[in-house]
Amino acid sequence: MYSNLFSQPPYLLLLFGVLISVSCGVAFEKVLKQSVQQWYRSVSENEETPVQTRALFIPFLGICGGIFVFLAAGLQIVANNWTISSAIALPLSLLTGRLVWSQLKVLLVKLQEGGSQALDLDNIF
Repeated sequence: MYSNLFSQPPYLLLLFGVLISVSCGVAFEKVLKQSVQQWYRSVSENEETPVQTRALFIPFLGICGGIFVFLAAGLQIVANNWTISSAIALPLSLLTGRLVWSQLKVLLVKLQEGGSQALDLDNIF
């Protein structure tokens, strides 16, 4: 009964990877919106709130995990070996996640320090 569920090529894993990333992305969006609203409230009350929280990082890890599953399943279609495709997809997912998180950290600090006017998208680089 379950032999067709995990058949070759792993199309179901591709779908799972996309669904994991999208669902964690929705959670990340909600937490980020709540954090920004909390930052704006704390500015008026002269409180200091941290930019990065565990509540923001956990959905981000879920997004990275979903991307890993999607990349590994897509590479398994080409390479036909889960070990090789995972060995390629894991460093790609970790490196991309690290770069995106560091850039997001910089943008969140700018947003917290100067408000939305600090994010001048014309001169971001």
